[in-house]
This record gives sequence, structure tokens and C-alpha cells, in this order.
Amino acid sequence: MSALDRRSLFRVLGVGAGCVAFSEADRARAAALEAAPSTLGPGLGSSSTLKWDKAPCRFCGTGCGVEVATEAGKVVAVRGDEKSPVNKGLLCVKGYHLPAILYGADRLLYPQLRQSDGTLKRISWDEALELIASKYREALDTNGPESVAVYGSGQWTVFDGYAALKWVKGGLRSNHLDPNARLCMASAVTGFLTQFQSDEPMGCYEDLELADDVVLWGANMAEMHPVLFSRILESKRARPTVRIVDIATRRTPSSEYADLYVELRPGSDLALANGILHLLVKNGKLAQSFIDQNCVYKRGIEDLDAIGYGCYGEQAERYTFVDEPKDSNFEEFQRFLEDYTPQKVSEISGVSVAQLELLAALYGDSKRKTLSLWCMGVNQHTRGTWMNNLITNLHLVTGKIARPGNNPFSLTGQPSACGTVREVGTLSNRLPADMVVTNPEHRAKAEKIWKLPEGTIPSKPGHHAVDMFRAFQRGELACLWIQTTNPWVSLPNLHRYQRKPGDGKFLIVSEVYPTPTTDQADLILPSALWVEREGVFGNSERRTQQWNKLVDPPGEAREDAWQIVEVAKRMGMGHLFPWEGDWHEPMFEEYRSFTLGVGKDLASYAQLKTTRGLLWPVVDGKETRYRYAGGHDPYVAKGRDVHFYKAKGYGERAAIWLRPSHPPAEVPDAEYPLWLCTGRVLEHWHTGSLTRRVRQLHQAMPRSYVELNRADASALGVKSGDLVRLKTRRGAMEFEARIDGRGQPPRGSVFVPFFDESLLINELTLDAMDNISKEPDYKKCAVRVERVERGA
Repeated sequence: MSALDRRSLFRVLGVGAGCVAFSEADRARAAALEAAPSTLGPGLGSSSTLKWDKAPCRFCGTGCGVEVATEAGKVVAVRGDEKSPVNKGLLCVKGYHLPAILYGADRLLYPQLRQSDGTLKRISWDEALELIASKYREALDTNGPESVAVYGSGQWTVFDGYAALKWVKGGLRSNHLDPNARLCMASAVTGFLTQFQSDEPMGCYEDLELADDVVLWGANMAEMHPVLFSRILESKRARPTVRIVDIATRRTPSSEYADLYVELRPGSDLALANGILHLLVKNGKLAQSFIDQNCVYKRGIEDLDAIGYGCYGEQAERYTFVDEPKDSNFEEFQRFLEDYTPQKVSEISGVSVAQLELLAALYGDSKRKTLSLWCMGVNQHTRGTWMNNLITNLHLVTGKIARPGNNPFSLTGQPSACGTVREVGTLSNRLPADMVVTNPEHRAKAEKIWKLPEGTIPSKPGHHAVDMFRAFQRGELACLWIQTTNPWVSLPNLHRYQRKPGDGKFLIVSEVYPTPTTDQADLILPSALWVEREGVFGNSERRTQQWNKLVDPPGEAREDAWQIVEVAKRMGMGHLFPWEGDWHEPMFEEYRSFTLGVGKDLASYAQLKTTRGLLWPVVDGKETRYRYAGGHDPYVAKGRDVHFYKAKGYGERAAIWLRPSHPPAEVPDAEYPLWLCTGRVLEHWHTGSLTRRVRQLHQAMPRSYVELNRADASALGVKSGDLVRLKTRRGAMEFEARIDGRGQPPRGSVFVPFFDESLLINELTLDAMDNISKEPDYKKCAVRVERVERGA
């Protein structure tokens, strides 16, 4: 690729440097889905009436630093924070429109209770909180802790998540707490845990500039993580020898910048990764000394019938498969890989033998640093944990790990999926700092810190996200509270979760705007958003970032953590939250106590307030850029190059896993001959409940669509702009067709984004799941496409 003009690059990626202002007059809106228009205001910062402060972006897991300007009690401008080591002053198109997400015309302002006729009645906070407390108390008294649950997200701040964790597991004595992050990055969690017995990457964003080869596995970074992608492209501009490889099932804007585009058939990535490992062994490219000193071999249950997919038969109601790891060895690993010859892998994946050999040469070149990046293409997968394992295997067997520029690195889609979900432990089986409820020592530590009697925290894991909503549908959960997420858009196979009037269940939804999820709620609570409250997020590179409350929320909207604390007090559980006055810092410091001395050390709250975030572990006030690496990680003794000290169960070594290739849960056939894949677009974030209320973003991408391959479209007699009907075994829906657009699927495959609540593509998707992480596979199901005559 020739040298890129930086300004042109940013324009293509929706990335730029500058400032966006929102005037008071612009805030008058004519429609609920339109928010304040923006105008560029480069001289805005000179105004003496503006007050500027730092905050992380509210959108994806990149964690870009933002400077926020307030005036007269309103957020009026944002600009990229030049002091932030994450984005260095840049923001993407969504980041520049952050102020508008606060000021949509249909903002929820007051608690509302649904009446018997379906209408909503405004009630007071006291009434709402007392009602929640009474409903949870009634459920506990009648059916016990198994009948109550809370569903949160990676949009929770650390305070929200910690309050929910402590209340549910220490107060309600239930483990039915799970986040929507189960739907997007749980496979990365279980991938890291199964290999290092500790979650989260060992590298940091500096790897983007230090790597010689960057391999994207199912990650359209140009649209989903544009600021990070711009750092890769800038590195390539400065060092033309840098190579970008895009491994994907469809061409995307990321593919246009790649030196090598590798297109594979859906569901064949396991075979591809094993094929690369086969060649590394065959060609003598293993870092044998590194492996002998630092690794062990493992394998688990591999029988397809024993594992299943979580969506057929009895598994369609409860999917509780548990893997059974056992020791393996190099000889078994070698024999296992013999079956993945280049010719066989090529037949399975559609990847040529020549490209397979190029990938093996790239990973096997000890003179070049290799960075692997992945996101939903790998995680949203019926064998997502296995695929995470195989990508990390490529780094372990070559010794390209825990070194600057040499690392496997999972990207995340929510601002605190790492900081709140993975670190606080707001999952059905977890506690803070890599601890789990199944371990009696871990439960005892939590009970001691929380000053609770021994045996308070139950040992049985609760429902994971999909099974939680299945249980709610069955009536086993009498009371469910949802915060900061929109599951009636994001869950797969949505048809099965529609409620019936008078079903006897009670659903609370804390939200910012009306959504299809609030449409299902019995009680709606208005929540404060972003800088309307104090907060802490943790991003993809282990960076913990704090921000102050900068403006008051509108109406009676309140912080999500406050809502939980107030309900706990009304249930006689005020001892869980004993702090007087402003409880943010003491709550954080209590949570931080879990992390100290175990390799997960967070910075103090006081230090976070004065910095642009710090990478944990933070020891003696100093952050750690590279975990497990000698000379970087304070937990690695002097003289050691690499030490996987968290893997106590493996003798403090990392695990190389033997993971076979399994077919997807559903494949095209004569009736449904095409693949359906879903995902996101540059302009919108997740279910669109925030970005569709930003006028510019909504106008740029007002409606969902289906991408068709030109040959498939021609066979159907379809042109761009024509209406087509998509049919799966779960339903049918009509979309406008796009051909040769931003994304270009191969023949036999279609793609649909999921941001549009008026076109709920997840009514068509399959609720098949990963066997270990229980993360749904949104990327692969069978579909039929039919041409529709307009007006027919």
C-alpha cells in the first residue's frame, strides 16, 4: 500500500482531530430520533465561559480520551484529548457526537409504572424503589434466591457493576447476575482463562505501532475500532515494511488496506488455525525452548454429540455443558495436527494452499513481530473459546507472546466490558479479580471483605445470559432487573422472549431512552448517562479511567448504582453499602482491595483522578504495559524473560490446547441456501438506542439493509435499492438490498447490521452458543432470499 495522506485516511475512517460544538438553539428537535446538530468549532476552547474536563468515550471498548466542555449546566462541546495515550487527540465520528446522546427529545425523565391497560403512569422514586424492594422480597420469600436476577452490561460503570455484584451475590444470595457482554466477549474471557487462568490481554495498544505483521481475525477494525486502526495505518505509513492481513468471511473497509486478504468459509476458522499450526510443526518453526520452559498441553471433551450447540433438544431450554480438561503432551499435539494438512484445510476453508503457507511463514518468522487482533468474528462462535485458544496457540508455539509487538489481543465492543464485567466479575460464575463462586477460598475472601457470614455466597453458578431469559420466559424468574442494555433487540432468536400480559413476572428496566426493552417493562426507571454522573471504565488494554460528574441529569434521572444501593437499603441490606455522603471513592477502594497483591492491582482512586488512566497491575504507583514479561511486570522476578505466574493450576505455565474443527450449528441447504451473518456499521453503536438519536449519524445510516453478492443478486433479479425478503427457520423480514457497497460478501452469503429496532434481524438468528463461554453465534445461520415487488 502506498503512503496514505493522513487527512484522507481519517475522512475514510470517520476519524479526525478537532472539536464539535452544540449550541443551545440547535437543541430544539422535531423528532424523537433526531438530536442536536453539530458544527465544527475549532476556536471554541478559547471561550472563558467554557469549563473543560476529562472523560473516556461512552461508546466502544477502545477507551478514547475525550475533553468535555460544559456551559450553563449543559455539555456543549467535545474534542479528542491530546494527553490520552489511547487516541492522542483523535476521535471517530461517533465520539465527536457524544454530546448529542444526552439530549434526545424522548429522554426518559421519571419513573413510570405500567398499568393493567398497558399505559404508563408516572410515579415517585420512593414509590418505585419500595415497589422493587417488595417484589424482590416477595420472590425471595416465595421461591428463594433462584427466582430473582439482574442483567447488566459492559456499559455499567465499575460502581454500577460492583453495587450489583455485592447486592445480588452478597445480599440476595443469588448468582443470577450476568451482563450483555456474555453476548460479545465471553469467549475471549474463557479463552484467556483456559490458557493463563487469568483474564485479559498481556499486551497494550503500543503493540499497534511495534508489530511488523498485524493479523485481523474476523475484525473489521476500520469501522468498529477506527481510532486503533488509524494507529496501525500510521505505523504502516511510517514503516512501509509493516504488513496487514485480513482474515474474514466478507470484504470490508478493513480489507481495502490489507496487504493480504484471506477469505474463508463461515465456520472454517478452526480448521484454518490448525492448518497453520500443522505447518509450523512440519516446518520446524516452533520455539521449542520457550515451550519447554513456559507451556503445558491440554485437551477437553471433543465429541460433538456430547457437547451440542445449546439450541436443540433439551439444550434449547438449559445449556449447562461443562468441559473436562485433561493433560496432553507434545507427541499427542503433533499427532492431532497431522489430520490438518494444507490440502484438507484448503478444501474445508476455501483458503488456498499458497495463502495457508504464507500465514504459517508469517507466524513462524522469528525476526518479525506479530500481533493478532480479533473481535466478534471469533467470539460470537459456537466454538469461540476454542478459536481464541487456537489463535493464542499460534503465539505460544512460536514464543511470540508477552513481548512488545508480539501478542494475541482481543478487542472489545463496550466501554467497560473489561473494567466492569471481566474485572469486577459481574458474570454468573465470577467474583472480582479472577475469582469464581465455585472456589470456597474465593467465596471466603469475598465474604470477609464484605463482612458477611460464612456461606452467604452460593457456590452454584447462576444463569448465563441466554439461559437467564429462557428461565424468565418459563416463569422460573419472578423478578428481573435490566440496566444499561437492550436485550429485546440484541438477544438471538428474539421471537421466543415476547411477553404476554398478566404473565405474573415483574420486569424492571433502567434506561435512558424508550427502547423495545422498555416496551416489555413493568417498571421503567430513568438513568443518568455518561458525564451526568461520576464513573470509572476499564478499556481493552487494561486501562482504568475515571471521570467526574460534569452536569446534572435531566428530570429525575439517577445513577444506576444509586438505584441498586437504595433498593438494598429498603430491603434491610444497607450494611452492604455503609458509606455516608459521597460513596464513590470508598466503594472503589473496597473493590480495589480484591485486586491488590494478586497481579490485578488497580491504581488508587486518588491517582486515577489525576491521570488519563493506568494499565493494571499498578504497583507502587507504576502501570504495567506488558503482563508476564520480565522487565515490565513487577510480578515477574528479575532474570526471567516470561512468567505466566497466574496459572497456578498449570504449574505457572500457559496451556496449549488441542481443539478440533467442528461444523456450525446450522448450515445452508436446498431450502435455505445462503449464509446469514450479522454485525455493526461505522455510524451506529450496538442496538442504536443512543446513536440513532444523533441527527447526523441517523441521517448517514437511517435504516438497516442486506448486503448481497452481485452474482447472487443477479440470479434473483435484484438491484441495489430493491426490496428482498430474508427467511430463516425462525422468521421472515424485508430489507433493502445493497450490492457492491461498503461491505461485499462472497457468493452464497449475506450480511445484515443489527442497529435498527424497526428491523429486528435477531428475530431470524439462531440461539446456538459456544460450549464453554455460552456466547451466542450471530455470524452463521442458514437463510433464503426472495425478491419482493414494491407495493406487493
